Amino acid sequence: TWRAWAIYMVLAAKLSEEQVLKQACPSCDATQLCNCSSMGLDFIPSGITGKITVLNLAHNRIKHIRSQDLQQAVNLRALLLQSNKISSIDEDSFRSLGKLELLDLSNNSLAHLSLAWFEHLFSLQHLHLQGNSYRDLGESSPFSKLRNLSSLHLGNPWFSTIRQGNFEGVVALDKLWIDGGNLSQYEPGSLKPIKKIDHMIINLRNISAFSAIVRDLVHSVTWLEVRKIILQVEKKSLVQNSTLPFRIQKLTFKDALFTDQDISRTIVLLKEITSLKEIEAINCVLEGKGEWDISEIKTSGPSFVETVSVINIMIQNFHLFFDLDGMESQINNLKRLTIASSKVFMVACKLAKHFSSLLYLDFNDNLLVNNRLNETICEGSWPSLQTLNLSQNSLKSLKQTANSVNRLPKLINLDISQNNFGEVPDVCEWPKTLKYLNLSSTQILKLTTCIPPTLEVLDVSANNLREFGLQLPFLKELYLEKNQLKTLPGAAPVPNLVAMSIRRNKLNSFSREEFEGQQVGAVHLSLMECHTTLMVSLICALVFLVILVLVAVGYKYHAIWYLRMTWAWLQAKRKPKRVPATDICYDAFVSYSENDSDWVENIMVRELEQACPPFRLCLHKRDFVPGKWIVDNIIDSMEKSHKTLFVLSEHFVQSEWCKYELDFSHFRLFDENNDAAILILLEPIQSKAIPKRFCKLRKIMNTKTYLEWPPGEEQQEMFWFNLKIALKS
Repeated sequence: TWRAWAIYMVLAAKLSEEQVLKQACPSCDATQLCNCSSMGLDFIPSGITGKITVLNLAHNRIKHIRSQDLQQAVNLRALLLQSNKISSIDEDSFRSLGKLELLDLSNNSLAHLSLAWFEHLFSLQHLHLQGNSYRDLGESSPFSKLRNLSSLHLGNPWFSTIRQGNFEGVVALDKLWIDGGNLSQYEPGSLKPIKKIDHMIINLRNISAFSAIVRDLVHSVTWLEVRKIILQVEKKSLVQNSTLPFRIQKLTFKDALFTDQDISRTIVLLKEITSLKEIEAINCVLEGKGEWDISEIKTSGPSFVETVSVINIMIQNFHLFFDLDGMESQINNLKRLTIASSKVFMVACKLAKHFSSLLYLDFNDNLLVNNRLNETICEGSWPSLQTLNLSQNSLKSLKQTANSVNRLPKLINLDISQNNFGEVPDVCEWPKTLKYLNLSSTQILKLTTCIPPTLEVLDVSANNLREFGLQLPFLKELYLEKNQLKTLPGAAPVPNLVAMSIRRNKLNSFSREEFEGQQVGAVHLSLMECHTTLMVSLICALVFLVILVLVAVGYKYHAIWYLRMTWAWLQAKRKPKRVPATDICYDAFVSYSENDSDWVENIMVRELEQACPPFRLCLHKRDFVPGKWIVDNIIDSMEKSHKTLFVLSEHFVQSEWCKYELDFSHFRLFDENNDAAILILLEPIQSKAIPKRFCKLRKIMNTKTYLEWPPGEEQQEMFWFNLKIALKS
């Protein structure tokens, strides 16, 4: 009996602890993701068990972490403790967290760091320690046992010293971020133990520390980003006693302050880093007007940099800026140049002629007018240029703009959107090589034969066009959205057209001629076009009214949707519930609105498919079999996918749920009651805003944890971490 009593007491204690945890964090009940953030907690609640993989305790009032607090959390993958008041941690507090991959202790009150905290975190990949009160990293390395570390963020306003040995044991990092605004002492060689850093960000004001850090990093870092520095470059070489080859390829200055003298010296010193191919300056201030030491720059030899980007640079007296006469020899190898949002109003013709290798030029959001553009693109200038962006300037004459760019013999892509052209002349001269032209948001009322016939892509969106009748025999893509069109463009003038976007116009009828030679599923012709006699007109009117009533009733009660979904469901029922594991081709099938395609295709796909190891995603645009019925494509892709990602947004709801094309997938997933659905909330959306016909989706949003896309960069790292865990489960 005493054994039974002992077992009872143990179980009672366990249940009591879990009850305490449930009361402190209701979201921890029966889930792997435990969200206890912003609960006003003064300590880590008891009852945290081995089933929890993600524990969020951020934004509380926790001051101390005890040895026993996380002792049972042996399967924890992510521990978020940022924005508390933590000032002390027992040395063996993290001893049982051998599977932990992410630890965030940022924005607390830690006055020192201890190796003992981290020595058992064998799986740790991401460590955030910024925003505490420690002044240094100690006499040795607190990170020496973290062999799998890939990203490290440290530093604070009081952080002043980096010593040799502080990074011993850290061999390679994807990202290293050091907040060192008040870093005053850097011992040379401190960062040399790290043999490979893909991207390093450092906030720094001390110029001697900057020079020493660059010398230590030329062999290890690929992209160095320096923020908030007041650049006063020493004359001492940046690569003194360093041997080739160098690794650094990209250097970014952000929120930095330069003078003319600093720029001259920086250009000379950076030439010594022969591997450097790209330089960026973002949100910087230049106290000067271009009085650079041209003779020193010229005698230092040619530059190896191929890409230069200057974005939102502030020059107080920009109208007095020099024309950089004498810099011609420094720009011969440049291939890509971006000067955006920087009040550029012209480039001297003499200088422009020496951009002999430049392929890409971006002057977006500047002060170019037609007269200055004519000087900027003078005869013989920019001889190799293929892409030119002049959007959001002050150009007013399309004819003069065409005459200017006609001097560019190799131009293929031209963006002159968001200028104010208004009238379009009948005749213009363009480069014969031009294939892409963006004239969107230019206030044009009518298109004429001024538009070059060589185009393959034309964008005239967001204007006031009422018709389109141009002969463009090579055109493949046409963008006409946000205009005043009442009829479709004819097919004959654009025989090679593959894609046309015509949303948000005023289309209200179609004629037979508009569809001549094309197969169209359903065309509703007007009564006047279909019938000649009064009797036939009356009969058709009656039929039309009956159809209208049926359509209205069907629309109100979503009859068509239910029919399509029932048919898809019956088809899916005839297939086996599970496909063999060998037939699984994808980690996830992605269901999303076309309006969210930019985020899905350019952000999520890049993050997941370039992860290590990479995830294989199924996108309808890319992976559906051409010619195959949409229902079969969706069902087959779902069955061959381990998970299904739903990217939910207002667009997803308001666009008739992606025109019902991807909603067939809901039946298969929710009918089987499995756990293969992962919901991503791209923006705030209430479950009550979801149409009632998706009752199971409404229910699952009320009961299932979903991932919300955060605005902040640091929170986004946690988002990707949680998403990858969900995909692996």
